[in-house]
Amino acid sequence: MSSDGIDEFAEVAHGVVDTVIEKAITRLKHETLQRQKTLESIRFDLSRENTITYPASQYEDYDIKNIDWLTIGEFTNEAAENRIHEFIKTWDYQDSWQYCIDFLGEDDHEFDIRYRFRVMWSIPTRRKPVPRATASVYFTFEVSKIKPKNYPVEVYYVFETNRLVHKPGRSRFREHWLKDIIQSKVIVLEAIDF
Repeated sequence: MSSDGIDEFAEVAHGVVDTVIEKAITRLKHETLQRQKTLESIRFDLSRENTITYPASQYEDYDIKNIDWLTIGEFTNEAAENRIHEFIKTWDYQDSWQYCIDFLGEDDHEFDIRYRFRVMWSIPTRRKPVPRATASVYFTFEVSKIKPKNYPVEVYYVFETNRLVHKPGRSRFREHWLKDIIQSKVIVLEAIDF
């Protein structure tokens, strides 16, 4: 093969490689732009501006809602799960939120048995029916072994990534707590390169 033939072959090869690289760069730019648009829509969905707001006067006289919880004699896992559903209905949040309740297990202590449930929240969308991140609320039911059967079961709950323990009827649910959890997870996911 002559020197001119090799040079011509090299030029064609360089042209093919350059074309492939240009197409790859264009595709990466397009995918990055699409990803940014998706993240912006997620951020808006999770932003506090998109949360239900109330006039300041409603905050002052807000009645914290509660339900009638189970007694020790009435307690079953199914009844506890139903009461969690009933309690969540008293919370103010947008209709786009979905949740499911899972029984996590029970811990046997000297004077009580603690039943643990997880309520997993997410905002599925048409674009992303399987959400990238979820927020969990953990409920604990303390069923005493020594109190009479007509005494109420102690109930408390905590939000994932938060140490504050809430008792039903004593604190008001804030939708932005869930949004903050999901937004922090999305930020961590963005920072990780696979």
